[in-house]
Amino acid sequence: MPKPLPAPEDPPPALLAEWWAPFADFLVLERRYSPYTVRNYRRAFVVFCAWVRGSGLSERGFGGLGPRDLRDFVIESQRRWDRRTVHGHVSGLRAFFRFWQRAGRLQRSPLVGVPLPRLERRLPRFLTEAQMVRLLEGPQRLQREGSLDAFVAWRDRLAMELIYGGGLRISEAIALTHGQIDPDSGVARVVGKGRKERLCPLGRVALAVLAQGKREFALDLAPGSPVLVTSEGRRLDARSIQRSLKRYLALAELPADATPHTLRHSYATHLLNGGADLRLVQELLGHSQLATTQIYTHVSAARLRAVYDRAHPRA
Repeated sequence: MPKPLPAPEDPPPALLAEWWAPFADFLVLERRYSPYTVRNYRRAFVVFCAWVRGSGLSERGFGGLGPRDLRDFVIESQRRWDRRTVHGHVSGLRAFFRFWQRAGRLQRSPLVGVPLPRLERRLPRFLTEAQMVRLLEGPQRLQREGSLDAFVAWRDRLAMELIYGGGLRISEAIALTHGQIDPDSGVARVVGKGRKERLCPLGRVALAVLAQGKREFALDLAPGSPVLVTSEGRRLDARSIQRSLKRYLALAELPADATPHTLRHSYATHLLNGGADLRLVQELLGHSQLATTQIYTHVSAARLRAVYDRAHPRA
């Protein structure tokens, strides 16, 4: 697998202001993409601009590039990055060119018809139900031991319960406000990728943890106030959730490379293992394509096969 090279230098400030800044505003303000996605798209733009400069194509500008140029870019990118990274770069560039085409500044996207390398199909990693129980017990265990204060223990438990119990993306959990949760129905109105809104049942445990916080801590419960906050009342960030998760993974002796998205994978896998309909899971996850959700059926099938191989005398 090719090793990533050092990050290329940023394009000139004038180029960033003219071409990147309006696109970034569109991603954040209109599409409401997560900071993680915007960061990746910016990385794709920077990499592409560096390639354009290095290939002597700068004078032609973005409007002078064609499919042959972009094919060369994809081919040369495969010598530097793995296939998944190349796909990520092209995804960001495709959105970039589409934006400027719709804005009337580009007549066409030079990516039309450009083939991409095939991706190996990787099954999403997930934790078992028993592993999830151990993980979710972590905050209260540390609180009992005196190494974590009550508020942080409650807040960290709630963050994990929202992601695992409600199937939320980490960006959706961070953005969740009290006004989006109906405590009577136990359903949250979540705004996901592309500003798509969906209803997510949060589960009785997540709701109980949330109710505990309302009773025991002086929270700002205004409709527009965030659910996940720091001890100073500021909105929690993704980095804080990721760091705390690493701590609880180590405490529960679980794989250190698990991420908040692993909890979302676990949510979907456990639903399907419990007999949930695939299209219902698609709706709960906020997937626009059923094919994106179908990968979890492979996870369930793989688990069934492993159980069969261990248990059946004819396996």
